[in-house]
Amino acid sequence: MTVTLIWLLAVLFAIGLYLSWTAGRLDRLHSRIDAARAALDAQLLRRASVAQELATSGVLDPAASIVLYEAAHAARQAEEEQREVAESELSQALRAVFGEPAQVDVVREAPGGDAATHELTEAVRRVPMARRFHNDAVGAARRLREHRKVRWFRLAGHAPFPMAFEMDDEPPPALADRAA
Repeated sequence: MTVTLIWLLAVLFAIGLYLSWTAGRLDRLHSRIDAARAALDAQLLRRASVAQELATSGVLDPAASIVLYEAAHAARQAEEEQREVAESELSQALRAVFGEPAQVDVVREAPGGDAATHELTEAVRRVPMARRFHNDAVGAARRLREHRKVRWFRLAGHAPFPMAFEMDDEPPPALADRAA
């Protein structure tokens, strides 16, 4: 009887230890998502700020300045539910304004334009990487949360179900060529 009880306690302890390890892993994944989301938000804000600064610099023609400024302003002011759409529209505006290498050359020739072009190129290049890191972390957490043991024992607690950030983040061809 005592041997059976010892084995039963050992099995229950092993199951508890495994569940505790799984809950800790899930918690670390949620922390990773939070960190990746903060990095993504920072990169999106940087891209919008650089685009807005470039739009108000007077280097671009008036129509391109208005399109770029409005898209960047909308991306900076967007509520959380509309953020993906606003950021996609900023990507489209950037592609419309900087679709041709000649436009990038015009900006580079202006005083301070080389630095602005470099900063915009870096910002445009970093957004897809930050989004990929965020979405990879979300995917890992989702896969773990789909396991039966996580659902049955409610190991995720009250953490909201992680959502991927889906947006159009394709860089303008003229800026992508300069980043490579």
